Amino acid sequence: MGWATGVMVYIVLWWLAWFAVLPIGVRVPDEVPTGHATSAPENPRLLWKAGLTTAIAAVLWLIVFWLVVYDPLGLDLRQS
Repeated sequence: MGWATGVMVYIVLWWLAWFAVLPIGVRVPDEVPTGHATSAPENPRLLWKAGLTTAIAAVLWLIVFWLVVYDPLGLDLRQS
């Protein structure tokens, strides 16, 4: 796997993990202030979720990298 392919795979994995992590712990407030959306979360904790997403994407990327480099499934995914 080349470095550009590795970066692109990581970006795709990061966004997939982001959309999976984003709804975790979302709570809608009981009383919504005037002018606010009724579906807006109380405390979205986006920085914590971004860190968790980065860690999940890194682990998934390491698994993909291992599959490509060591080829345990016999798929021969490396470039010639």
